[in-house]
Amino acid sequence: MNSELKFLVDVGVGKKVEEYLKIQGYETKSVRDIDARMSDEDIIRIAVSENRMVITMDKDFGELVYHSDMEHCGVLLLRMENGTGTEKEEIVNYILSNYSDKIKNCFCVYQNNKFRIRKIKSILKERNR
Repeated sequence: MNSELKFLVDVGVGKKVEEYLKIQGYETKSVRDIDARMSDEDIIRIAVSENRMVITMDKDFGELVYHSDMEHCGVLLLRMENGTGTEKEEIVNYILSNYSDKIKNCFCVYQNNKFRIRKIKSILKERNR
């Protein structure tokens, strides 16, 4: 386990993933427990203030991170619209078991059995050249 990783889990991800992360020893907070109707911008702001990576199923976070240049501590986007809680838990387990040392401060997407990690900071630097 990478003890540096802390998570803020968005509502759509589900309790099964939240419980899995806590059992694995990751410091985890749930948007559901703070304010289930919180805006995406506020979710990212809280995550940054507490140095947490956001786990979400909401594609809008890509827009915020890439195009609005919001500061962030990493986003894990699970593109599993029909995934069960157990399937999401298995994917998060797979990602953390294999990539926990590579995902901090990155924008990560799991979709169609593929996992991509993008370092946003390098993209921002290129854009500013």
